[in-house]
Amino acid sequence: MKFDLSQQVVQGLAGAIKGLRLYPSQHPAVQRQIATLRGHLYAAFAERETLRLSLLEGSLFLENVLFADNQPAAQELSRLFVQLELDALEFSSGLSTEDLVGLISLFDSGSARGAAFEEQLRARGIERIRAVATRTSEPEEDALTPRKVYGRVLEVVDSIFEDVRLGRIPAADGAREVVRDMAQLTITEPQALLALSMLKDYDNYTFTHSVNVSVIALAIGRACGLEGEQLRDLGLGGLLHDLGKLKIDLSIINKPGRLNEEEFEQIRQHPRKGAEIVARMDGISTEVVDIVLGHHLHYNRRGYPTDALGKSVSPLADMTAIADSYDAMTTLRTYQEPVTPRKAIKLLRGLSGTILHPQFVEQFIASLGSYPVGTLVRLETNEIGLVVRVGTHCADDVRLKMLFDREGELLDEPVEIDLSGAESKRIVAEVDPFVHGVEVTDFFL
Repeated sequence: MKFDLSQQVVQGLAGAIKGLRLYPSQHPAVQRQIATLRGHLYAAFAERETLRLSLLEGSLFLENVLFADNQPAAQELSRLFVQLELDALEFSSGLSTEDLVGLISLFDSGSARGAAFEEQLRARGIERIRAVATRTSEPEEDALTPRKVYGRVLEVVDSIFEDVRLGRIPAADGAREVVRDMAQLTITEPQALLALSMLKDYDNYTFTHSVNVSVIALAIGRACGLEGEQLRDLGLGGLLHDLGKLKIDLSIINKPGRLNEEEFEQIRQHPRKGAEIVARMDGISTEVVDIVLGHHLHYNRRGYPTDALGKSVSPLADMTAIADSYDAMTTLRTYQEPVTPRKAIKLLRGLSGTILHPQFVEQFIASLGSYPVGTLVRLETNEIGLVVRVGTHCADDVRLKMLFDREGELLDEPVEIDLSGAESKRIVAEVDPFVHGVEVTDFFL
């Protein structure tokens, strides 16, 4: 959704609430404000049937558009949401001026809170605006936080892998549910979840690789403008993309050094074996099967499995291939040293146009910023820090964990700082973690 239109909706709603505090609802000034707000909403409805205005961890969103804390209209609506114990408002196409007057009157009175706010909307016959109350009684462990969602997806993948090892067809419900939450976090906190993909289990590569490919694929999908069901299919396909490797001899999967032709032929079968498993899971879309089958077909369609080379495959398979490559490049393997995220970007560009989809590669790289999460950097002060977060709206606004002071001494405890704006310290170079004895993944635990 375009930011300008989102801003008009938020400003229109805040303005109408303010106007009703000054004048009765029949006053021409209030009527004009409500008519303008309704016009902005209907312009948005041209793109989608419903609109969700939500407050997530103190930040206001209209669909996937985040409003900065320094915007007065967003500040006012955020304050009202907290005061009235609301998590979200959902607007449906076809709402009337009377619906908006009723909503704004409820905001103005402040008499109904939480679930009572929704009840009052229904009592006034307002069916096309729905209020979602703050869930004050929900257990803390169920909160939608990046670390908890990442933990849940590890559990889901563990269960799926165990089913496949035992010859069972896995259930898809748990995977779909956790991917839905991952997709939501990718929209609201893309870099927070992406940072967790730096966690690696070198002794169980296929397992953590599947989780991290799903996380990275979602980041690529968001960078390419995907949303809704397509984004969720992408995340699910990334999660399941290597299931076929569980049907390959483990000695081949874990072999140090180069595979011989016979062994590599076995590896070439894993997309087909995986697709056959996934196609038998309940409720799996053809695009998810495409991802599993086609993530090694390559952009030029000269990859494998060879019997799928003539098949038309979803572009989501090309996005998953980029995620697969990026995670593999940045992970220690028995036959390769990992590279830094910044060096991985250069390698992705080297594969662009042949192995990897060039447009998707560039959109992903742009979202990572000049210094992606996981990059060790030197500041102009000679201090050294690790990039642990990249800005949502400006990829060059970064958060660092400072590890070394200006004399090169290791700090007793890392100190987090934000680099944004003209007054910030400036990054002058990338630093090799190996030279400084830094295990990057330790700082994402």
